[in-house]
Amino acid sequence: MKADIAFGQYYEGNSFLHRLDPRWKILFSIFYIVVIFLAKNVFAFALLVLSAILLIAVSRIPLRMILRGLKPLIFIIAFTAIINIFWLKGKTVLVDWWIIHIYLEGIINALLIVVRVVILVAGTSVLLTYTTTPLALTDGLERLLSPLAKIRLPVHEFSMMMTIALRFIPTLVEETEKIMNAQKARGADFSTGSLARRAKALIPILIPLFISAFRRAEELATAMECRCYTGGKGRTRMNILHSTWRDPAMCLALCALCAGVVLLNYFAPGYTLAM
Repeated sequence: MKADIAFGQYYEGNSFLHRLDPRWKILFSIFYIVVIFLAKNVFAFALLVLSAILLIAVSRIPLRMILRGLKPLIFIIAFTAIINIFWLKGKTVLVDWWIIHIYLEGIINALLIVVRVVILVAGTSVLLTYTTTPLALTDGLERLLSPLAKIRLPVHEFSMMMTIALRFIPTLVEETEKIMNAQKARGADFSTGSLARRAKALIPILIPLFISAFRRAEELATAMECRCYTGGKGRTRMNILHSTWRDPAMCLALCALCAGVVLLNYFAPGYTLAM
């Protein structure tokens, strides 16, 4: 299950995306998310699909790893698609039986929503978490938020907490899987019975999980204290962040993508996503 979680996973490599400045990559990810939500036309979504394919190809990350990262979101994606299919009305009726009314526009809208979610997760994971180490992500986030330190906000501590949380998501998921397997070996049943019964069956999982999480947090705090960690004040870095020609080149590529999406929204014929 640990391999199914995209957050906190880093795929070692030396691709174009791996060598981008983490400060730029954080900004690129935010900008890419904005561009994804700007898309409304079918052709604009096709351009986004092409951009995601190019990102995966450039990053040299195996496709099966990207697909495994989408597995935890299958239920959310399917639920969103079903809601759009059965609730969105249009002009072309495909199914009209009793209280079930399915329109062609609803199916197309559901497909576009699914494409948006998949691109959002896969694209941002490839652009940021899969190609950036947690340490580099911490340094980049801290440097971006450094102006806030002038008003005495704990920027370094905030960045450190974000990175630790990101790092320990896969660990806690793996710990949950181990506890569930141990409980199943003792005869626990998590898949049958009423909703209240299944919720009650999760209590033997939550208690040891919380205990394990607090124990890990205490061990981490002790290890940081033993290494004389005192926060960001006076701290030096082994690796200094530097921007290269790759960063403005990627910025120009994303600006061109944004311009293409906007132009296709207004001038390209085809179905427009219903909001």
